[in-house]
Formats: sequence, C-alpha cells, structure tokens
Amino acid sequence: MQRMSLDFDGKVAILKFNHPEVMNAVGSQMLADFADAVREVKDPAKGARCLLLTGEGRGFCAGANLQDESRAERKGGAGDGLRSGYHPLLFALRELQMPMVTAVNGAAAGVGMSFAVMGDIVCASKQAFFLQAFARIGLIPDGGSTFMLPRLIGWGRAMELSMLAERLPAETAYQWGLVNRLYEDNDALMAGALEIARRLADGPRSIALIRKAYWNTWQNSFEQQLDLEAQLQNEAGASSDFAEGVKAFLEKRDAQFKGQ
Repeated sequence: MQRMSLDFDGKVAILKFNHPEVMNAVGSQMLADFADAVREVKDPAKGARCLLLTGEGRGFCAGANLQDESRAERKGGAGDGLRSGYHPLLFALRELQMPMVTAVNGAAAGVGMSFAVMGDIVCASKQAFFLQAFARIGLIPDGGSTFMLPRLIGWGRAMELSMLAERLPAETAYQWGLVNRLYEDNDALMAGALEIARRLADGPRSIALIRKAYWNTWQNSFEQQLDLEAQLQNEAGASSDFAEGVKAFLEKRDAQFKGQ
C-alpha cells in the first residue's frame, strides 16, 4: 500500500492515512489502499479485534485531494465517484465485526471528518480541528456527514458547521459530544487511543454485537430494535465469552475473554 499504512499491535490493527505531504488528502490511490487495508483487517487470520484509525504527520485527513490527476479523467457527475469509490468503503467500515477507534491528530476536513466521526470512540488532541469544508468549494457534505452529524450533535449545529464551513476546534467538539476523549498533544493522543483500542480488543464478543445494535438503531423502529436486541442477546448468550464472564463473576476474578 502506498497511501495507507497498516500495522498490527497484537489484536489492534493500526491503520494510518499516509500522504502527509498533502495533509493525508484522499486521492484515488489512497481510496484503493484504504479498501484493501479494511479487507486485510477483516481477515480472521490476522487476529484483529479492534481497528485504530489515525493520520501520519500533522493531519488526520484533509478531505478529497482536489489535485488528484484521476479526478480530472473521471467521467460522470461528482456524486458518481462517491457511489463507486467511497460508499463501498463506508459500508465496509459500518459492517466491521469489531470496534473502531479514531485518533484525530490534526485537520479532519471534508470526507476526513466523516471518517473521523465514524469511530465508535473518537479521540482527539487539542491540536486537532474538524471542518465541513464542502461549501467553500460549492459542494454539499458527503461521506455520510448529513446522516451522522444531526444525530451526533443536533440539527442546528450540523447546519451551522455545514453552511458556514467554519473550523470546529477539538475542545469545542469535545464539549459538543463529537469527541469522546480529548488529549493535550498528539503523543498523549496516540498513547491514550491505543490504550482504549487494546481494552476493546480484549473485550468479549458482545462488543461487536453492541456496535451492530447501535448502528441499526438509527434505522429501526422501537419494535424492530427490541427484536434485534433479542436476536443479538441470543448470540451473545451462546458465546463462550458469556460463560467465562459469568464464571469469573462468581469466582470474583477478572474475566479472560477470547472474542468467541
């Protein structure tokens, strides 16, 4: 992979946007590498049980690379590239059978902000900022922003970010609930985010099921969600991790989960 780097720290897959010369802006090569990396992370043989996504250098991801030569050669409307390139990747991230932590170390702009807020746990340093940059170049938010933001921070704030296209500092994003954990600098960010990722990776099989339940709650009715809870509880209750959890509770010790 040229524009993404992937390493495995035990059960944690550490995936980085890797084009710091352009603040990790997404070009066609990066998009292809990202999709390849997600497929590798999903490979059971790799043993990953949590994905940690961050950026190399000073930025997390500055959005789409407007200087990407392939953009000029692409035929069709601006939205067609979303359907063929970004949407399959976003669906793959949503369907991951493991938790996803994002460590926002700098600019998270445009679709980079979309990737950042997809994290189940969003970590950021005080050097980070978020930017719905689309209106600055005459486009609309994409990458799922118009779905995620109203649900995460409310209608009014989502409209404000999207229409005014102003920077949202990490500290304000933390106050709004867009960021779960805020760190003083990028060194502390990576240490803290990795600690969270390892904790999730050591958790029970039900962590992935919790993720699935919450992703589905945005589209389900109350009745459908209750039924899904029952289905997923059956799956969790049949796992060896549940048996281990109960046994550890009764024996007054820490459970040793295996993700099974």
